[in-house]
Amino acid sequence: MRPFVAIVLLFWGAGMAAQIGNAAEAAPNERPWHLDRDSGGLKIYSRPRSGSALKEFKAIGMIDAPARIVHNVLNDVEGYPHFMPYVTECRILKRDGNSIYAYQRISPKIVSDRDYTLHIEEKSHPIADGTVYSKQWRQTNELGPPERKGILRVKVCDGSWLLEPETNDKTRATYTVYTDTGGSLPVFIANLAGGIGIRKIFAAVRTQVKDPKYRSERDFLEGGR
Repeated sequence: MRPFVAIVLLFWGAGMAAQIGNAAEAAPNERPWHLDRDSGGLKIYSRPRSGSALKEFKAIGMIDAPARIVHNVLNDVEGYPHFMPYVTECRILKRDGNSIYAYQRISPKIVSDRDYTLHIEEKSHPIADGTVYSKQWRQTNELGPPERKGILRVKVCDGSWLLEPETNDKTRATYTVYTDTGGSLPVFIANLAGGIGIRKIFAAVRTQVKDPKYRSERDFLEGGR
């Protein structure tokens, strides 16, 4: 199964998903997270979403690089087709302070292409060991390109990245996502694909942080390779 469901995680943000460490810490009136998998230094959680058969996912894992470098990798939006699985097209439409609007198209191979436009908001604050970065996104298709024939428009996409320095050379990354990809894909397959896709994304980021170019101070959201 080509896990296109979780590829929408390629961007950032907190959306409607809580950034918490375990089920016992869930906020009041929220359903608790359930640990689905713990392997390869990555914990993947899920929980039901009210009014939907689709699950909401959260993943927590260590990345062997400073938070600033992981942040640079995630900000290399226009480079995603070169290193993120199944991404065919990715471009920034507009910048507005700490926000960007970006269009993305994915090609999962076993189903038709999917696309969506996201509004991504970024925040950061210093701590003793470095800088914490958070990126929140939500679907804003109305501000992006019109729908195209043969490409299915994703109608719901909320999610997040939270990057916290664990040490000078290690980052604790938390990712959350809830999305409805539409189409005729059975719900149980969509939920299964979510966890698989998250593992692939973490693997891609863990590999990409080794590229020396991400140690530079340039703004990767400006584009250019």
